[in-house]
Amino acid sequence: MKLSSLKQGRDGRLVVVSRDLTRATDAFFIVPTLQQALDNWELVAPRLRDLAEQLEHGSVPSFRFHEHDCASPLPRAYQWADGSAYVNHVELVRKARGAEMPASFWTDPLMYQGGSDSFLSPRDPILAIDEAHGIDFEAEIAVITGDVPMAASREEAAEAIRLVLLVNDVSLRNLIPAELAKGFGFFQSKPSSAFSPVAVTPEELGDAWEGGKLHLPLLSNLNGHPFGKPNAGVDMTFDFPTLIAHAAKTRPLCAGTIIGSGTVSNKDRDGAPGKPIAGGGLGYSCIAEQRTIETIAHGEAKTPFMRFGDTIRIEMRDAAGHSIFGAIEQEVVANRKDA
Repeated sequence: MKLSSLKQGRDGRLVVVSRDLTRATDAFFIVPTLQQALDNWELVAPRLRDLAEQLEHGSVPSFRFHEHDCASPLPRAYQWADGSAYVNHVELVRKARGAEMPASFWTDPLMYQGGSDSFLSPRDPILAIDEAHGIDFEAEIAVITGDVPMAASREEAAEAIRLVLLVNDVSLRNLIPAELAKGFGFFQSKPSSAFSPVAVTPEELGDAWEGGKLHLPLLSNLNGHPFGKPNAGVDMTFDFPTLIAHAAKTRPLCAGTIIGSGTVSNKDRDGAPGKPIAGGGLGYSCIAEQRTIETIAHGEAKTPFMRFGDTIRIEMRDAAGHSIFGAIEQEVVANRKDA
């Protein structure tokens, strides 16, 4: 089952989308918004699945599905917590700045709580004040949960996964060091994130969803050129049930909580840091990682962060080459107060 929220009001209008992303049908007579569906999942999910099957068979009214009409599946959420499941990425970034990585990072996930009151739509621009802030994309996988009890087991966490989607967790890299130095986490360095036009149930992913991981390449194109294609199921130290259980260690999570994977990152075949696509590697899911590799290899970073007018496209395709979630495609635009 594939679900999307068309732009309408603060919380969107829930529609069911065909598997090939070409058609959609309204779900308002079942439930008007995705958050309300998540709040009543056991009751409404079977009805939404029936509607999805009817859409596939052409037995319900439908209309052309346009990704540009979509908000993020949850235009706002009660909670957005982003992990760092690909410890390879963390290790590289710390190595580039000469920082040792504590051994606990391999056993205890990193996680920060992000702003969830105003997600960007998947085709909205990334508004930025100053290129000097170090504008970067971060291509990630995320899940949306149902209610999760405090101190949930990994098994309980796995059962709470309702939907899977993609995310661009925008970062302002040059603001991060000063914020982290205060010892109180990210805030100004993490502006609004954007999510894929469509969220899908785990069973819709078939064999690609296994062990709480999504085993497919995550594709990032920067200014129309391939930048990254790492496999999201490889080198993922902490799977999604582990991340969810970590988030729920001392508090419950309410239905509609979004948990992110962190930047998807793969090592090279020989265990060394990954190579850029132009060098025969799988590339990277953020500019910072490429800059890290450049710093390690050459003593300095050469690839610039994003500038006004730059575009990023994030997508995932199935084994047949068909888009699963639709695409996040965003341009960096100057935020003009007098506009």
